[in-house]
Amino acid sequence: MSRPYRLLALPPLDAGLLELLFGATALGPEVELVVPPQRTQAAVDALLPGVDLVLGDWSPSLTVHDPGPRVCFVQQPSVGVDGLDLEAIAARGVPVANTAGANTVSVAEWCLTATLALLRRTVEGDAAVRRGEWPQTTLGGRELAGLRVGVVGMGPIGRRVATTFTALGCPVSYWSRTPKDDAPATFRELDDLLAGSDVVVLVIALGPQTRGLLDARRLALMPPRSVLVNAARGDVVDEAALADALRAGTPSAAALDVFSAEPLPADSPLRDLPVLLSPHAAGSTGEAGLRIVAAAAANLRRVLAGEPVVDVVNGVAPNVVRRG
Repeated sequence: MSRPYRLLALPPLDAGLLELLFGATALGPEVELVVPPQRTQAAVDALLPGVDLVLGDWSPSLTVHDPGPRVCFVQQPSVGVDGLDLEAIAARGVPVANTAGANTVSVAEWCLTATLALLRRTVEGDAAVRRGEWPQTTLGGRELAGLRVGVVGMGPIGRRVATTFTALGCPVSYWSRTPKDDAPATFRELDDLLAGSDVVVLVIALGPQTRGLLDARRLALMPPRSVLVNAARGDVVDEAALADALRAGTPSAAALDVFSAEPLPADSPLRDLPVLLSPHAAGSTGEAGLRIVAAAAANLRRVLAGEPVVDVVNGVAPNVVRRG
């Protein structure tokens, strides 16, 4: 029997749980699970030369920059892969896969929930009642039906967001870097989309083209009573510009699940503005977690069986070749 694949597991879970989910019990005797003795980047970098496979960290406080001479496959247990240096890993000929679609329903439902909370001022109403107030006629809630919704991004989550809001009576349009012929919404150029939307939902991947996508100029295009919902990545929006825009009332409010720095710093001005704050939990449901684990484990089993992996995101061929 050939030596087992050594799998370096980086998710922020107990070592015993990682063994149960991704060790020999789950994947078979062909796998030897390796967990860093400390959750530090130095510990990860020291282990990389001696492992064959990497299960990434969704947080992502632990990253993979150079996979070294032996790693032959990196499986990210999330949709986002911004904690990995995709170009450096691709330069080694190592495929990186994510768990595409695993949290689609969860994130889309959070976007809807957040939008309704902003429009109906749910958090403000709760706080007022707890203070002994009763703002029944002064809270100023708004209906969602009929409002113009602009979706930025048209991957699986964007599609789900578009169909969800359409079903609730909203005219939906979208922008993405590449128009989709089969998108369940109407394509509009980004500036036009922002200027013509009452609700803007961000669900686009972070990359060189989308970093700072919503800057001061673009935020100023949004109508005065509009709301912004960000379930993409914090750096898709210029946070300083957003703080200024909220003070000016365009947009009037925002719901943010993601931030440039996570956890959100104690001195962030967003804490004192009309913002619904969420701890990067849009995709963190039990159902999504089960799908993520299942998808990651299935891809690792493909490697062990000599089959091509799926959902490769860095342009490398999906046929994993053992190295070292």
